Amino acid sequence: MGETTVAEVMAELAALEDPRAREVNERHGDDHGVNLGKLRELAKRLKTRQELARELWATDDTAARLLALLICRPKAFERDELDAMLRQARTPKVHDWLVNYVVKKNPHVEDLRLAWFADPDPLVASAGWALTTERVAKKPEGLDLAGLLDLIEAQLKSAPDRLQWAMNHCLAQIGIDHAEHRARAIAIGERLEVLKDYPTPPNCTSPFAPIWITEMVRRQNGA
Repeated sequence: MGETTVAEVMAELAALEDPRAREVNERHGDDHGVNLGKLRELAKRLKTRQELARELWATDDTAARLLALLICRPKAFERDELDAMLRQARTPKVHDWLVNYVVKKNPHVEDLRLAWFADPDPLVASAGWALTTERVAKKPEGLDLAGLLDLIEAQLKSAPDRLQWAMNHCLAQIGIDHAEHRARAIAIGERLEVLKDYPTPPNCTSPFAPIWITEMVRRQNGA
């Protein structure tokens, strides 16, 4: 492909629109109808194009933004640019891909984690918690794990859905990876009962923290 324009990419995305895919996505809060496998194929063909990614993001179209996150250069974004992008990312998939595919690979990740963690906007705060969970698992040095458990204990039950989900993941991760906090993490989960009745398909692990922690530890121990 030569220098592809935004208009050309938008036309291609429109051609990939599938009403059935849109119906499924909308049930999860995502307003687009592009099959993600086909979106990834398009991204592979376009390769890395930072300026095109910025232009696609500016369209405010969900499929275009998902594509932008696949063809951007994560390290090329400035801190304030990523902060603005996160505040614009209101659909779950865009929010999730921005945090996981871009922010986690950006040199400003720790600064953003701290800024977002205590943000009054629950969607922004959920990104801060997601980045904290990543650190709990991969780089816990310097984190106050007992303090995190205090916050979770006080706020998890009343947190809005997506923030609650992110905090619950952090609770489980602390229990899975840090044996010295495991009993307390399980006890918090049992007392708060958050996601206890979440419908879990067969062969999937429940997101209810006590079950999640116990199951993952059992696997790690080769049981």
